[in-house]
Amino acid sequence: MDSPDLPLQFARTHRFSLGVPRGFTVSPDGERVLFVRSTAGDDPVGRLWVYEDGAERMLADPLALGDGGPLPEAERVRRERARESAQGVVSYSSDLHARVAAFSLGGALWVVATDGGAPRRIRTAGPVVDPRLSPDGALVAYVCGGALRVVGVDGTGDRALAEPESPQVTYGLADHVAAESMGRGRGFWWSPRSDALLVARVDASAVQVWWLSDPAHPELAPRAVRYPAAGTANAETSLHLLRLDGTRTTVRTPLRVFGRHIAGEWTDDAFEYVPTAAWDAHGPLITLQTRDQRSAYVMTVDPGTGATRLVEHLRDGAWLDLLPGTPLRLASGRVVRPGEVPGDTRGLHVGDTLTPRGLQVREVLGSTGERLWFTASTEPTEVHVYAFDHADQEPDPEPGTGPLCQLSEGPGVHTAAVGGDTVVLDSRTPDGHTVTVLRGGEPVGRIAVHAEEPVVTPRPRHLTLGERELRSALYLPSWHEPGSGKLPVLLCPYAGPGLQLVVHARAWWTVVAQWFAEQGYAVLVTDGRGTPGRGGAWAKAVHGDQLTPVLDDQVDALHAAAERFADLDLGRVGIRGWSFGGFLAAGAVLHRPDVFHAAVAGAAPTDLRLYDTHWKERYLGHPDVQADAYENCSLVAHAHRLERPLMLVHGLADDNVLPVHLLRLSSALLAAGRPHTVLPLPGASHLVSREEVAANLLRLELDFLQKSLNG
Repeated sequence: MDSPDLPLQFARTHRFSLGVPRGFTVSPDGERVLFVRSTAGDDPVGRLWVYEDGAERMLADPLALGDGGPLPEAERVRRERARESAQGVVSYSSDLHARVAAFSLGGALWVVATDGGAPRRIRTAGPVVDPRLSPDGALVAYVCGGALRVVGVDGTGDRALAEPESPQVTYGLADHVAAESMGRGRGFWWSPRSDALLVARVDASAVQVWWLSDPAHPELAPRAVRYPAAGTANAETSLHLLRLDGTRTTVRTPLRVFGRHIAGEWTDDAFEYVPTAAWDAHGPLITLQTRDQRSAYVMTVDPGTGATRLVEHLRDGAWLDLLPGTPLRLASGRVVRPGEVPGDTRGLHVGDTLTPRGLQVREVLGSTGERLWFTASTEPTEVHVYAFDHADQEPDPEPGTGPLCQLSEGPGVHTAAVGGDTVVLDSRTPDGHTVTVLRGGEPVGRIAVHAEEPVVTPRPRHLTLGERELRSALYLPSWHEPGSGKLPVLLCPYAGPGLQLVVHARAWWTVVAQWFAEQGYAVLVTDGRGTPGRGGAWAKAVHGDQLTPVLDDQVDALHAAAERFADLDLGRVGIRGWSFGGFLAAGAVLHRPDVFHAAVAGAAPTDLRLYDTHWKERYLGHPDVQADAYENCSLVAHAHRLERPLMLVHGLADDNVLPVHLLRLSSALLAAGRPHTVLPLPGASHLVSREEVAANLLRLELDFLQKSLNG
């Protein structure tokens, strides 16, 4: 069965992301839910909505407001770090009670009341980046030209609270590695009383400058990118308390670990990273992390003096995982922080209580009073929403005790947003995507999902393969009859940290895998060592070597699947992937040509010394000390081994995995006399968003694989 429309639909719907509600905010009384969504599965323009009294109502339509002007460069970078490809309203902020919302369009600031009335444009000193309402709804703080400014929602009193001292200094923005590798996209946080802000000051002057040009437009000057590659200088981030009365206090953070720090082959106990910051009813709460990522301090901040106090010293012999949503404080002030639970389980310390063993905690969603909401897994291919009541718990109970409630049901990947007794349950299941509003634990309504139904229906067979019980999904052509003939095999992994592809949920990659299957392939997707959801030992099995164990798991899964399904042709095996998956695909044909016969490698980091500090030093250490680890994992160093067809694809505007990775590997292959195919994508970033490029890229990959495996 041929499905020629899938590549076009895949591109037109932005990977089936359009029409999907997201960015939920639930008011503390549970009465209102704010969210962003476009009007259809092929509509790229996001609108701001409110769900109230069982019905949806649009609050702001960008098409009626005008785009405001060109996107500020800092906002473009912020969206690139978030892999944001939509237009219109892509994010917003609200006051504490979700009665007023603020957003930007093309650098223009808008506010709208959720109880009615048209959006109002607020005049500002210049283009606005990341506007955030004060909890009382009276002021909006925003970044403009690297300065942190505030303005009244009535348009009065626009003023700077902090202005950059040099062109390389910004106030209120996240630095590159915070946004790209730590998951912190914000740079300022309001106080609950709306009288001050905790603000990150970033000085990038020590960070090396790389120049990114567009060869398709030689008339344009190259763009300077401050990129902290492994082993080089990071941006310097400091925290400051800025008050509306104009006074300012620097947060006094320690420079180095003053307690026991776990040493290693390379040790650097200087605090270079600020992974998290927040300001709740008890004051500011921050996390500092050392350069070698084996120590982190959770600290409180005195909002009057800037003095810090240590709450918890977190340590790990390999690296410390950053658990989204932590640290967090309950209403009582008890701190929720990550920690290992017996049985190699990533759990939570809630005061003196541990979450039950066997629950792999994925993310902390928030709290209401002493009730904690989080997502976790008992089986890696599913993620569920849990509520954990800490009230009236005895100190130091046995792990596994305490009231625990699972809200989500059935196979799927579930998450939620919470306020009062209202839970917005966001569920991705094998059948699709639903958003259910619960009150008191009972369904009271739904928020519509307008995503298009894919023209190809995924038909994965979920498998557990080999000695390591590798979670895999096998996609076969819907028209294939067992025993009717051999099928070439195509592996489509990501297999890297931070992302699972083998889940009991329909996602864009499951649709693409089935489309390749319909073209006559047996498509195998495997999550091996280094992927999340299976505990610390599993995740850290790649410490010091991000290629060998990952590649071994792909080979083991392939052979185990072939033993169970005789129609898999091990004489015709291809592999394709993007980013880490592209790195793995190229590494597969370089190191295991006995197994893999062709590869398509997209946006592959080929020389790991050229990837950012926080991400790459976490796994491989410092390149000046652990040079062998970088050399062994580098694709450039092994270019001479290529024997199989290899297509390299790369966006020439990619400022995450820069095009230098493509060029260095291609140059090394040419120097070794190894034929290969290069497909440059002018103007494309790490996320290929142009419709004609995204659609035709799938077709070109298919054509390359067909010729390479069947020629």
